[in-house]
Amino acid sequence: MASLSGKVAIVTGASSGIGRAIAERFAEDGAIVVVNYSKSGEKAQQVVTAIQAKGGKAAAFQADMSQVSEARRLVTETVKQFGRLDILVNNAGMFMPKPLAETTEADFDAVLALNAKGPYFAMQEAANVLKDGGRIVNISTGGTHMSFPGGSAYLGSKGALEQYSKTLAQELGPRGITVNTVSPGFTETGMMTEHYREIGIQLSPLQRLGLPNEIADVVAFLVSDQARWLTGQNIQAGGGIVM
Repeated sequence: MASLSGKVAIVTGASSGIGRAIAERFAEDGAIVVVNYSKSGEKAQQVVTAIQAKGGKAAAFQADMSQVSEARRLVTETVKQFGRLDILVNNAGMFMPKPLAETTEADFDAVLALNAKGPYFAMQEAANVLKDGGRIVNISTGGTHMSFPGGSAYLGSKGALEQYSKTLAQELGPRGITVNTVSPGFTETGMMTEHYREIGIQLSPLQRLGLPNEIADVVAFLVSDQARWLTGQNIQAGGGIVM
């Protein structure tokens, strides 16, 4: 796989879980990685320290991705410090399973802000500075191909993110910039409850949950030169679960 040496990548929500795995993989491939976090500064610094211990380059940048001004600032400060931006991964998000009858306006606004609105304007800001041939990857969920009680606001926000990828792939394609979605299935992270763990194992023909580094491998391929012909796609990284 092609090296990311000399490239600068932002990974939002990278202090733990899938985001951390992506950040660490990018660093292994030679990228300078901006490890974004909102509140978990100590965890983000642990990611940076782990990357540096292996000879990689990384820095922790605070920004609340549910706030448009913060999402924009993350991009501008990255370019200010490192002089360029080549890769943006919109990974920060929140899982909010809540029935329609119990979902408040504040709940709806919160999940849409972090899962859809912030990433949209981060991409807008990034589009102004991304190098030609750059990469954008949006992390969604295999759940948008399912229907489960309490998923309406959450799945709606992720569905919007998937549509952004398709449309922006068309807009940015003339510059060689690809925009894709990766939709993990049931993955072993801190968000996984025992209930969903059991469901995920039962549904997968591989009879196990996915691991964060396995999702990171998919993302690493999409930002590589080998994936230059893939854009506007939604890669289902769900261990063979058929929706």
